[in-house]
Amino acid sequence: MLAGSAIAAMATPVFAQEAQGEKASAIDPNVIIVTAQNRAQNVQDVPIAMSVLGGEKLEEAGVTDFNQMDRVAPALNITNDTVFTRVAIRGVGTNSNDEAQDQSIAINIDGEYLNRANVLGVSLFDMERVEVLRGPQGTLYGRNATGGAINFVTRKPGDVFAVNLTGTYGNYDQITLDGGVDVPLAGIGGIRLSGLFDKHDGYFYHPNIDARSGSSEKKAGRLSLRLEPTDGLRIDLAGEYVKVDSILAANAWTNLNAAGNGPGADCSLNGFEEIAPLTPNVQCIPSNTNFLSTIDRDSYDAAFTGVSPSEQESKVVRGKVAYDFGPAIVTYTGGYRVTDQDADIALAPAYYFYDFFNRTKTQSHELRLNGTLNGIEWQTGAFYFHENLRNSRGLFSPFIGPNGSFINAFRRDVTAKSWAAFGQVDVPLTATLTAVGGLRYTHDKRHGLFDNYGFVFNSGPVEQTGDAPSQLDLDAKGSKVTWLAGLNYKPNADTLIYGKVSTGYKAGGFDSVGAYDPETNTAYEIGSKLTFGDMRQHKFNLSGYYYDYKDLQVSVLLDNSIGGQIFNAGKAVIWGAEAELSIGLDEHNFFNASFNYTNAEYKDLLASYVVYCVGCGDIGVGDLDPDPNNIVQPNLAGNKPPQTPKFVITMGYDHIFDFGSAGTLTASVFSKFKSSYFTDIFNYRDSKQKAFTQTDLTLLYKPEDERWSVQAFVRNLENEKPLTYAAYVAAGPDDVYTWQFGTPRTYGIRVGIDF
Repeated sequence: MLAGSAIAAMATPVFAQEAQGEKASAIDPNVIIVTAQNRAQNVQDVPIAMSVLGGEKLEEAGVTDFNQMDRVAPALNITNDTVFTRVAIRGVGTNSNDEAQDQSIAINIDGEYLNRANVLGVSLFDMERVEVLRGPQGTLYGRNATGGAINFVTRKPGDVFAVNLTGTYGNYDQITLDGGVDVPLAGIGGIRLSGLFDKHDGYFYHPNIDARSGSSEKKAGRLSLRLEPTDGLRIDLAGEYVKVDSILAANAWTNLNAAGNGPGADCSLNGFEEIAPLTPNVQCIPSNTNFLSTIDRDSYDAAFTGVSPSEQESKVVRGKVAYDFGPAIVTYTGGYRVTDQDADIALAPAYYFYDFFNRTKTQSHELRLNGTLNGIEWQTGAFYFHENLRNSRGLFSPFIGPNGSFINAFRRDVTAKSWAAFGQVDVPLTATLTAVGGLRYTHDKRHGLFDNYGFVFNSGPVEQTGDAPSQLDLDAKGSKVTWLAGLNYKPNADTLIYGKVSTGYKAGGFDSVGAYDPETNTAYEIGSKLTFGDMRQHKFNLSGYYYDYKDLQVSVLLDNSIGGQIFNAGKAVIWGAEAELSIGLDEHNFFNASFNYTNAEYKDLLASYVVYCVGCGDIGVGDLDPDPNNIVQPNLAGNKPPQTPKFVITMGYDHIFDFGSAGTLTASVFSKFKSSYFTDIFNYRDSKQKAFTQTDLTLLYKPEDERWSVQAFVRNLENEKPLTYAAYVAAGPDDVYTWQFGTPRTYGIRVGIDF
């Protein structure tokens, strides 16, 4: 990296290459330019399995927040658990909401790094494109990119006056307005003001409390500035405000203590299994229960405490400054975000989880230098990330004591700091063969103060303050070198064949129970990208991969009064294959398809079971042997990671009816198939989603000048509401199974103007 900096003065410029790439994409509509490797490239020249989604496609699909991204990116498996959003790619993801637990997928908006599960519910609007990178990205994206990276690129101001606006009305009283205005600035750049208003009524009805849940109202605005005051200098700045008011989708639930639902005296009823026959008492797990099949996913009982109002507010400042000083380009990218959350979450059967204070502050900074020397493309840089989480929360029962009591109340104050230095080079070995190598050193440090008040009798639903009976002062730190080595073979302009070995690293940390180790991934991948046809209108991409995971971090919800505990899986192996095909049959007919196969399995996972204890108060078992000198933890070896369907298959077809001067009508159909998957690490029957399909239909009319458009749409024609979350929970005297489900069928009309 030092050598790369030293030769910067002799390197050839690459800023012009970015401009040339953007120009090429405007000339050839079949070329998609991305910046996945921190430089502008045709996506077919990037040796990364990736999906690219344009802003227009996102708007047409009605994507206004991260939870809706799996509509257009089938490789993503998104879990929504009340206010928390988690994502998995190729079987790699995070299944924990713990304050100190990071994501396994690096997520960026214009280079601003997002890390929290509650912040990922952010609204997405006025996007230029989204890049979904599959596989470890540890060199250029660093920590917590063990499974991949997602780059959101917002639309930048233009240098001419322009207006775009769309309005949508649909079922569930959906109203969406989004758009923006570009105002030029005297030949040196422009300003763009964009915004979003999006609302819909609740998707789910709860007859026991005569209420609906799953409603949302989003308001967002962004002021963007782009300046190019001199040759070689580009400045991008943006300020953003987002507010989301929701009635969170309520959990469906079954009371396992209700008559006829329990395991019986010996765990022989209703699909329960005795898990620790050698230990005192009778301890059961719901391994083969079948309560999920009795739930109506449109209409089901919510918690007796009602529905869950939630308010989230984010304030963001982002910026990027790039200067081409001739020999190379120096780029600074930074972002600062404050997110406040206020949610009173009703939990089955009759609890509240109160947020009295919940604030996340993050900032990220990257300084990067890119250049080219004698055909060798190189980059080097440094990255810094700082995050502070402060919250005051508690699990409350209104039925214990005259005023209600806290099962547990706690405060958290967690600070995380991370810095890294990285470098990568692409070295031509011959006219057709290039070697790629990269290194990144990352150092992480985390500190936390956990104040635990425990059970507070007859407190009323008020914040607990003052000195806590128990306080944990926790620290975690670590460092790791991640690397990439690969070969790219490009025999002609339309063919790329690549092979690589790369590593990923996710920082360790602590929870309210104890510390856990970092996780690492060594990935082997081969792939090819082929462009063909008279107009280069056809594409076929193929990749195969093998992951060797060690110390994979997984979460177990032992008890609502304690929270989740993070365990390190000793080993997990994931392998699979992916194929993508895009065919322009002629100027009016287009076909695309994708095939994803993932085989994932824990080879060693020592964990703990949440149990239904017959006639006793035990809620968890972590030792299956009563001998105090011999600890035998439950081992979940052979189980599948959550949110990992073996097959994901998509097909899409577009036909353009050309009416000449009267415009065009485009009819589109897109269908997605997912095979069965589990939503927990235990692979219980009641945590399994069966295979399903979801199909979208659209009709889009545009006049000849394309200044306006009208679209009619149906999304999820089958009205399939797949399982997105499931858990068996023991909380004091209560034993419940809870579930959440995906969005039902929606339909409506969308009108847009663009001039």
